[in-house]
Amino acid sequence: MKKKLEKKIRCVIFDMDGVIIDSEEIHKKAYYETFNSLGVNVSDELYKSFTGSSTINAFQRLVAHFKLDNNPEELVLVKRKRYVNFFENDPKLHLVLGVEEIIKHFHSRGITLILASSSAMINIDRVFNRFHLNEYFTAKISGADLTESKPHPEIFNKAAILGNTPKENCVIIEDSDNGIKAANDAGIFVFGYKNPLSEGQTLENADFIINNFKRLKKLI
Repeated sequence: MKKKLEKKIRCVIFDMDGVIIDSEEIHKKAYYETFNSLGVNVSDELYKSFTGSSTINAFQRLVAHFKLDNNPEELVLVKRKRYVNFFENDPKLHLVLGVEEIIKHFHSRGITLILASSSAMINIDRVFNRFHLNEYFTAKISGADLTESKPHPEIFNKAAILGNTPKENCVIIEDSDNGIKAANDAGIFVFGYKNPLSEGQTLENADFIINNFKRLKKLI
């Protein structure tokens, strides 16, 4: 049974890739360049299952799936280097439509904002510095620094603690099924953001699905 939205929302927890920034395509390019360098053929189904999880988790699963001798930690660094190259050389990289406005709207109302992303903190900082988002967020959490990766709820349990807010007064915005499962298991209301670039994500277990951020002004 899905949760009802608590009226007194005091903390909004954002995912980053696919929710704040449209970076899914450059992540995919970086991943597939790395897969190709390893000589493995990663199916769409397998790749989609990585969405929302940390890069180390994705490569640990890849190594196990293909029985590779490669070190997952080294593959993370290879993929990250490719991602940075795309990030720094793509002038068209942009924030998700409407997200900057809703971030500023929540901040102006005194709502605590927490970033909870599976991306490495170095990539989170690149995005936040490039698009000047640091001033709006109380804390940023990288799943890469935690023991468990989404779909495990650890990241959202920590986000609620850092937001100093009871879970019933928090909401999460996610675009991946792994992230939504993590939110469900953390017991926090989750909006599924339907980003057309987030391939193969059903969002079926979200408490509420949105396809634009304007709706949140009326809901929160």
